[in-house]
Amino acid sequence: MPTQHLQIPTPDGLADAFAAFPDGGGRHPGVLLYSDAFGLRPAVRAMARELAGHGYYVLVPHLYYRHGPAPVIELPEFIGEAERPAVFDALMPLLTEHVGTDRAARDAAAYLAFLGARPEVGPGPFGVTGYCIGALLALRTAAAHPDRVAAVAGFHPAFVVTDAPDSPHRVVPGLAAEVHLGLAEGDMSPEIVRELGPALGEPGPGATYEVYPDTRHGFTMADTDAFSASGSRRHWDRLVPLLRRTLTDG
Repeated sequence: MPTQHLQIPTPDGLADAFAAFPDGGGRHPGVLLYSDAFGLRPAVRAMARELAGHGYYVLVPHLYYRHGPAPVIELPEFIGEAERPAVFDALMPLLTEHVGTDRAARDAAAYLAFLGARPEVGPGPFGVTGYCIGALLALRTAAAHPDRVAAVAGFHPAFVVTDAPDSPHRVVPGLAAEVHLGLAEGDMSPEIVRELGPALGEPGPGATYEVYPDTRHGFTMADTDAFSASGSRRHWDRLVPLLRRTLTDG
């Protein structure tokens, strides 16, 4: 499968990125994939290749490019309970700097523009999917670009229901895109899930959320101790049909 290591021009500099797409030439529907907080790494590249195998050009930007190319910290090959605190301590300042500011919005516009200009990508619309904090970024991207995003998915999402006026869940009813959120057991309190439900009940083309059984936060990430084979399969079983329903081949 063809892959590319790319640099995306943004208002704040060049963002390194990874792309995977089907072999054989032609143009394919574009998908922007936001990683979890651990960032662009081999496990995420493998997920991009798997999704590309279903017929999509998948672009994965490096979230922390302002601090250097990926990885900005030395990541262990496997992130378990012993490794997790040190990794989070190193990444949280970078994550806080990126999320909740206009930087993420500027980046999203640049990523979609870059995706649309690729010769391997069809004319659109695009899909956006995200994991953990990437789910928040996916929802905000869909909200800011309703004319370009037809599908948005988020898995084991973080910070999508808050008290803030711009909480991501508040934008869901106004999205033009079809939405799916896949939650881990315990990802959100029952009170938060009850608030999320009505928000997902009123969008235009449809929105769903589902608690995936026997999973914990991070269940899609094969390089962590949260990985769940059944949860990962269920995530593909939801994501791929969503993209197939909403994206057109170029």
